[in-house]
Amino acid sequence: MDRRWRVVAGCGLIGLIFLFVQLGALALVDPFKSAGYQAVEDPSDPTNSLLYIGGILVATAVMLLAFRYDADTLIRGLIVFSGAWLSLYVFRVLIPPVVVAGGVNVLAVGLAALLGVGLLVHPEWYVIDAAGAVMGAAGAGLFGISFGILPALVLLSVLAVYDAISVYGTEHMLTLASGVMDLKVPVVLVIPLSLSYSFLDATTPDPTGDDAAADGGGDATDDPDEAADADPLDRDALFIGLGDAVIPTVLVASAAFFAPATVETVLGIPLPALTAMVGTFAGLVVLLWMVLKGRAHAGLPLLNGGTIAGYVLGSLAAGITLVETLGLAPYLG
Repeated sequence: MDRRWRVVAGCGLIGLIFLFVQLGALALVDPFKSAGYQAVEDPSDPTNSLLYIGGILVATAVMLLAFRYDADTLIRGLIVFSGAWLSLYVFRVLIPPVVVAGGVNVLAVGLAALLGVGLLVHPEWYVIDAAGAVMGAAGAGLFGISFGILPALVLLSVLAVYDAISVYGTEHMLTLASGVMDLKVPVVLVIPLSLSYSFLDATTPDPTGDDAAADGGGDATDDPDEAADADPLDRDALFIGLGDAVIPTVLVASAAFFAPATVETVLGIPLPALTAMVGTFAGLVVLLWMVLKGRAHAGLPLLNGGTIAGYVLGSLAAGITLVETLGLAPYLG
């Protein structure tokens, strides 16, 4: 297959994973609420977002320190455990308690454990992507019911700025991405561009470089002339952070869950949530176009920006006032 079409197919797979995460989160918000998974008492409180952002900063610092002091195994274990734990939330609401032991849904626990074992013993690209898709839908659904509109908007806005600073300014996010890819865990989605590709056997690309390996694959080079001549389409795989799929979806899920009962729905999805989804994919198209030019880019400014714009336009089109659209009604009386 021509390499250009292989890249197009890879971008299509990224789009499908994003779509799965978003539709999965939308399908999970009501079951999660019924199961009592809402994490906060007041979803409209914007400080919920600030606490989560603080948690991200702390987790980032801990991971960077762990990579520096060779504690990679500990980080890998924590991420795999978190993945299995998140998937358990999904399996518990989707799988009927046919087999119960000690009040535990055995089939749900078994599937979550199988996911964790798969990540530990055979972290090939398809295992990572499948686990990441389930984790992404679960995480976005949980945050979607716990973050009202204003907290969700704050979360997306602040993280978009942070992502831009950490990629283009301090560049510590690129260092983090490099370390995470070495761990082979579902924090970074792996999109192969050939049927023979194996993530287990591939050389980890260097996200800090400006050559074709910056965000996609192939071998990094120290030769500036060779790097300049490298074809950005000549790569073995594409890589995109799982957070790039999850964070915009938080607003999508929140927009659907907290939508007024009178809001028009399309295909069963409230209009503001649907247009937020469209905005996400508009941002994704621009992001992939930029990435395929040959270097790493911050994803959240484009993805979150598109999601927020789509949500606002959809809300206004649905007849929701701007104050309600921004989640400010409780504070303006």
